Amino acid sequence: MASPSLSQNPPGIMSVLDDVCATMHATGEGADQTLLQKLQAAVGTHEHFNSWSSGFVIHHYAGKVSYDVNGFCERNRDVLFTDLIELMQSSEYGFIRMLFPEKLDSDKKGRPTTAGSKIKKQANDLVNTLMKCTPHYIRCIKPNETKKPRDWEESRVKHQVEYLGLKENIRVRRAGFAYRRLFHKFLQRYAILTPETWPSWRGDERQGVQHLLRSVNMDPEQYQMGRSKVFVKNPESLFLLEEMRERKFDSFARVIQKAWRRHIAIRKYEQMREEAASILYNFKERRRNSINRNFVGDYLGMEERPELRQFLAKRERVDFADSITKYDRRFKPIKRDFILTPKYFYLIGREKVKKGPEKGQIKEVLKKKVELQAVSGVSLSTRQDDFFILHENDADNFLESIFKTELISLLCKRFEELTRSKLPLSFKDTLQFRVKKEGWGGGGTRSVTFIRGQGDVAALKAGGKTLTVSIGDGLPRNAKPTRKGAAQGRGGDRRQAPSRSAPPAPRGACRNGGPQMPRGDAWAQRDTYKMPQKQTRGPPAAALPARPAGHQPKARPPSEHNMDFLNVPDQGVAG
Repeated sequence: MASPSLSQNPPGIMSVLDDVCATMHATGEGADQTLLQKLQAAVGTHEHFNSWSSGFVIHHYAGKVSYDVNGFCERNRDVLFTDLIELMQSSEYGFIRMLFPEKLDSDKKGRPTTAGSKIKKQANDLVNTLMKCTPHYIRCIKPNETKKPRDWEESRVKHQVEYLGLKENIRVRRAGFAYRRLFHKFLQRYAILTPETWPSWRGDERQGVQHLLRSVNMDPEQYQMGRSKVFVKNPESLFLLEEMRERKFDSFARVIQKAWRRHIAIRKYEQMREEAASILYNFKERRRNSINRNFVGDYLGMEERPELRQFLAKRERVDFADSITKYDRRFKPIKRDFILTPKYFYLIGREKVKKGPEKGQIKEVLKKKVELQAVSGVSLSTRQDDFFILHENDADNFLESIFKTELISLLCKRFEELTRSKLPLSFKDTLQFRVKKEGWGGGGTRSVTFIRGQGDVAALKAGGKTLTVSIGDGLPRNAKPTRKGAAQGRGGDRRQAPSRSAPPAPRGACRNGGPQMPRGDAWAQRDTYKMPQKQTRGPPAAALPARPAGHQPKARPPSEHNMDFLNVPDQGVAG
């Protein structure tokens, strides 16, 4: 803006312009030169005004601006007639009426308004509005005139920094307390830093601000308490508050993420359990302690088992891993590690090294690697046993797993993803499986017959090419998992003895050539089970802010927050 003496009335520039227009309204020639002469006479000695033959210069706050007087008076008199304004104000469109807000008085006989008088009125209205509020000044630096990025005019920027007074402003701020904020606004922004101030401070605002500053160990010399504001001296102290505030938000976001992941995990495992139950629904009896069990997948701790990982491809995901029992052509039980990935399943055994520097040591050996597309079907009995037959193109695998439901459900899912068809499942009490031809001996088939017995433990009796399995009745075939049962399955005491153990080997047969050992005695008897130890990384999560007095959290059933379902079930309580 121009200096106040140039715009005040009289003898401001706008007043001189209106006077010239009123005096020479009948003639247009020479009015601009008359205006220049009168300006030189009225404000020619002003320090912010300079003139030449065809114009003048005004020293505005932002810099010097040159004006050409040619056309000044004509543009100042360029106003609409009163009848035209009345016509526009009578329009039925509100937008057009808004463009002509002039208040016309038909009885008033006077000089018509000019562009200069309108500018003066608008400027006065703006100043009056600003004086009624607390203005906040925003300094904008214009780096160039081309309006293009990466175009920097250093001289222009320096000039703007000077006339905006930024250097003086910064110098004054650094000399005193640069940051100032009302008590209640300061509390609202940093209340999250302490439990006492979150979600709202109950007490004197001044004491609340002092409590916040003491809680972050801010040096008392870095701040001062005013009547209604707090003053902080160095920007570093303010940055400390902002950093601690961001850390609090980050820690609380992690708590929310953890709760959400837990919720998603619970829903995922419930869905997996229901999908697995639907596969066996109306076809096979279920065990009482397995129908509501949640799935874990990796029971071998493959992340810490490089001796098993060596047989898998790099970064190959493990869907299921467990130690199972495989029966050969003579129904001799042999321990194998069964690993299921999205494209293959592996059977890994152990053999004694016969040659080399590692002679006599027990080493893992890959017994079989089969593509899932090569699986032609799965056969199971209708009773509550753990046996199943995995059919292939060449030979079949007669297997036993206490986690058979989980294994078969994952196998069906991966098979359908690869082949776009469902895996054939067969449920009969008399099963047959093919054995591979060895040497002069024929391959042929073997039969497994399931009959009703007593108890939950299967009794095996081998005779020739037939194996008879007797086992008691389980849950009905139409049994389904329940959420209530899932809660019971998660909260069980793992130190108690399992409700059932694995069936012993057939008479006269020993597992792996050694003495028989029941699998239900203890979890540690299975040397392949080495679960990875969960390690805590980083500092402990920050506690949530304290709730207001009298607020009691809503009670939740155990099934919503009990995470014991991630633990590996005891031997013999799954199926």
